[in-house]
Amino acid sequence: MSPSASPSAKYFLTFSASGGESVDLEVEIAGTPEERSRGLMFRETLGENSGMFFLYEDDHQGGFWMKDTLVPLSIAFLLQDGAIIDILDMEPGTTDLHRPMERYRNAVEVNQGWFDRNHIAVGDVVELPVGLGQ
Repeated sequence: MSPSASPSAKYFLTFSASGGESVDLEVEIAGTPEERSRGLMFRETLGENSGMFFLYEDDHQGGFWMKDTLVPLSIAFLLQDGAIIDILDMEPGTTDLHRPMERYRNAVEVNQGWFDRNHIAVGDVVELPVGLGQ
């Protein structure tokens, strides 16, 4: 699957928590610069177990902000193998940059608190669909 996967296509990510449980998340793919730039802006709601997967071809350190985003979000930053290296909460309408201290390959945005509610933490792993983000 290429980084230009359609944002309207739905994929499932499986998060494996350190406690042994697995949680599925339905995501839209943001794989082009335009899709990544727009992200979840202007949406009034986001489904309980839904999110957006930001797909990049290479590791980088770019930041995320919440300008024109209406829903409070949490973001997980992933290494190429799906390991979570940081999870941050982001408030709607702000222009503060959110990024981890180290380079990352991909990111996942969800409703704020979703990672905590599902016992997903730094060090846990996301199983990516074959060809997506690898």
